[in-house]
Amino acid sequence: MAKGFFITGTDTGVGKTIIAGAVIKAMGFLGLKTCGMKPVESGCGHEGDVLIPYDGMFLKQISHVDDPITVITPCCFENPLAPLSASEIEMTDVSVAEIKKAFKRLSDKYEAIVVEGIGGLMVPLRKNYYTFDLARELELPLIVVAKPGLGTVNHVMLTVNYALKEGLEVAGLIINYSNPPDNSLAEKTNPKLLNQISPVPIIGTFPYLKNLDEDIIEKTAIKNLDLEVIKRYL
Repeated sequence: MAKGFFITGTDTGVGKTIIAGAVIKAMGFLGLKTCGMKPVESGCGHEGDVLIPYDGMFLKQISHVDDPITVITPCCFENPLAPLSASEIEMTDVSVAEIKKAFKRLSDKYEAIVVEGIGGLMVPLRKNYYTFDLARELELPLIVVAKPGLGTVNHVMLTVNYALKEGLEVAGLIINYSNPPDNSLAEKTNPKLLNQISPVPIIGTFPYLKNLDEDIIEKTAIKNLDLEVIKRYL
């Protein structure tokens, strides 16, 4: 079984890609040759007739790997929609077989893989097949990424408890400032409340970064993530 993590979010726009990069850097700091993977990406750009997955490219670059982007991100869609909707418009299904083939290729080459999911756990990839189904098949523990402000407690509890109900292992939560802090009362009190009621620990709080330079992401990850929790799963 491959080592690593499956990064999921409580919502879209919570900063899963940056956190996936941060976890890759943290695992590299711990001595593991780690690769990032974004199995399905919608909202891809174009270079001629070729779709370019921006998140997949970011993970490829921050991992310093030479694998083809078609292995890092096997399924690409142009429309910025849930994969099932995008696939119906573009008449190209998400191939779970291709995803698993690419994952196997990477897991044979690297000591660990950080897989960035698509939106939240209930985002449909195919009819009757959701992100949580893919996480279960890849057999990686989840890291749940959440925003810091109002509404996050409910979103976290729904996501974590559903994952546990479905038999998924959840390593913990990362609170991520994907936008500048607003210094609200919710931001100040949410970590304490989640520590009290969440069935899984907070692995760390990741600050807002204006500069997404690779070295800054690495230094921030080492400083702000609980490496001891990460080590338990490696």
